[in-house]
Amino acid sequence: MRYGRTVPVSEAEELPPAPQEAHTVFGEFFPEAVRYAELLADAGVKRGLIGPREVPRLWERHLLNCAVLSEVVPEGVTVCDVGSGAGLPGIPLALVRPDLKITLLEPLLRRTNFLQEVVELLGLDHVTVVRGRAEEMLGKLPPVHVVTARAVAPLDRLAGWGVPLLRPYGEMLALKGDTAEEELLGARAALSKLGVVQTSVLHVGEGVVDPMSTVVRVEVGESPGGVRFAAKRAKAARTSRRRR
Repeated sequence: MRYGRTVPVSEAEELPPAPQEAHTVFGEFFPEAVRYAELLADAGVKRGLIGPREVPRLWERHLLNCAVLSEVVPEGVTVCDVGSGAGLPGIPLALVRPDLKITLLEPLLRRTNFLQEVVELLGLDHVTVVRGRAEEMLGKLPPVHVVTARAVAPLDRLAGWGVPLLRPYGEMLALKGDTAEEELLGARAALSKLGVVQTSVLHVGEGVVDPMSTVVRVEVGESPGGVRFAAKRAKAARTSRRRR
């Protein structure tokens, strides 16, 4: 395990004990999951990355809610967690799926500092932290199989950031709440322009979280981002070749 600059942690009295479901979901990485929960409850709150009222429900509402996303992520793929914030869902996903190559993409420095410290402290060698806005990453990050996101923005705007980062025939998995179906209906025109060919609403985490986590799956065809981003992608590729 690699250690960087450590995050100061004190006793998090408000953090409840991990539920039995956490032992099952995180398996051999359960100790790392506990450590991450402690970091969120202490340094995460102090740095304004998570609200203090969220601490008592960190396990159910945040860690487990995000970890069950693994049920619909294919094996051995590349993932970009857009607007990763405090690492949700990227870090819980990384803890349960060491087969994935995950990029945590976050524009704010204080958040990327926290993410880098957590990644190093937990020894997550298959996770990379990148500072930047999704809309500026075209041509700077290799296209990925899967984009993940959680409560970052309305679906149409979120897709505009995340879909162009996908490989052809990739998918975006967005953790949403009760309004998922409504958001999807309202975003259909925007999604079509972005090269989306299929959408669905999934429910994951049966027997782990109640209510189950709601996931909007957005699948693209051969041109992620549609015509507009095809031109941008080609320009980015030419610029990248010239730099070499």
